[in-house]
Amino acid sequence: MKNNNIDHIISLSKDLRWQIGDDFHDHLAEGIYADASEIANSSVTTESQHKRIRLDSKIDKIITSRKWGFPIMFLVLGVILWLTIEGANYPSAMLADLLLNYFHPILKDLASSIGMPWWLDGFLIDGLYLAVAWVIAVMLPPMAIFFPMFTLLEDFGYLPRVAFNMDELFRRSGAHGKQALTMSMGFGCNAAGVVATRIIDSPRERLIAIITNNFSLCNGRWPTQILIATIFIGAVVPESFSGIASLSAVIGIAVLGIFFMFLVSWTLTKTVLKGEVSTFNLELPPYRPPRFWKTIYTSLIDRTLIVLWRAIVFAAPAGAVIWLISNIYIGNESIAAWTINSLDGFGFLLGLNGVILLAYIVAIPANEIVIPTILMLTVMAVGISGGAGAGAGVMFELDSVNATGDILRAGGWTLLTAVNLMLFSLLHNPCSTTIYTIYKETNSVKWTVVASILPVIMGFIITFLVAQIWRLF
Repeated sequence: MKNNNIDHIISLSKDLRWQIGDDFHDHLAEGIYADASEIANSSVTTESQHKRIRLDSKIDKIITSRKWGFPIMFLVLGVILWLTIEGANYPSAMLADLLLNYFHPILKDLASSIGMPWWLDGFLIDGLYLAVAWVIAVMLPPMAIFFPMFTLLEDFGYLPRVAFNMDELFRRSGAHGKQALTMSMGFGCNAAGVVATRIIDSPRERLIAIITNNFSLCNGRWPTQILIATIFIGAVVPESFSGIASLSAVIGIAVLGIFFMFLVSWTLTKTVLKGEVSTFNLELPPYRPPRFWKTIYTSLIDRTLIVLWRAIVFAAPAGAVIWLISNIYIGNESIAAWTINSLDGFGFLLGLNGVILLAYIVAIPANEIVIPTILMLTVMAVGISGGAGAGAGVMFELDSVNATGDILRAGGWTLLTAVNLMLFSLLHNPCSTTIYTIYKETNSVKWTVVASILPVIMGFIITFLVAQIWRLF
């Protein structure tokens, strides 16, 4: 029976050859040559390919070297952050002017013309609208600059080299080398950094990356760091060195965050998340020109707008809460004033004050509204006159750094307050968008709580120690 099948196949082959004729041999030869060409292309390098490989190797000897790898990495990250901060100033100012100085008065006049009650006017326009406006003005331009540049570096092939350079440090801390990439993404947005941990295969190491990503300063915290450093740190040195001193302080906070990331990763691997470090075989891709327009589209749609929408959803209720606690009274004091007085004692122990603590409580949904909230609460608590602010519960920011410094100093701020605020800005709970993202990625209430509470506890401990040591000397 078997021989009959073979004979039948041979007979069909002869018929096919007779029907096709010489084309049969041509097709067969073309198939053989195609296979041979594919094997040759994967095995043999041409002169141009050989030159490119040699060029890649020469670049890698510098970028991944022990001597130059880290300085280049910090330089690249510093340039990206500088371009993000400086480049975002003008569009942020334009958006703030449009949303706050133009549309806000129009909405107020419209509410007045239709006879809207003052409390509804304040709740909707001074509360909900202003919070959303601040988040858009402060958050959109930096993300629209940072994420495309970050993705261009990824397409170019540099980010895998960053992971290669930091692999040993993360391995020693019990984490995964790819956490270097998620950490870098966190400098733009912690929520995006949490999502980026999907590139880590090990569930244990991915969880470590999620919990510690908050130690990367996100773009919502950079403005706070820069403003406070400019006002207070730059003031303790001669004016010609104030810019360098302020920049050094901000960079120092960012590096301190990386240190805490390693420290907490190591602690977790030695306690509640014990386990072996995964092997990390990283194939360094060749350098290649980035796909510019695809990168812009992907960055703006998949990252910037999605993260911004989540921030808006959480920021709107925060604005409403800020207005309500500033305008609802218990006896002769508003809820905000009563809370500030209650928190002042604890704030003093931390080198902070009740205004700062309350601002960080109500600004959990969005770090972008911390400074406007602090200014509004300070004016309300101290009773500053002279036209500062636009009423209780109305967040504002001043164009002049000096004017902002005057209000903060009137609120009792000192150099210790500024230093500990910068530390607490680094070490406090993630924003609501990040907390929600952590829950979606881990599907665990327990680990979401751990990731949210751990930085706050560390913030309390560090600021308390700094305050006590500072006061001793």
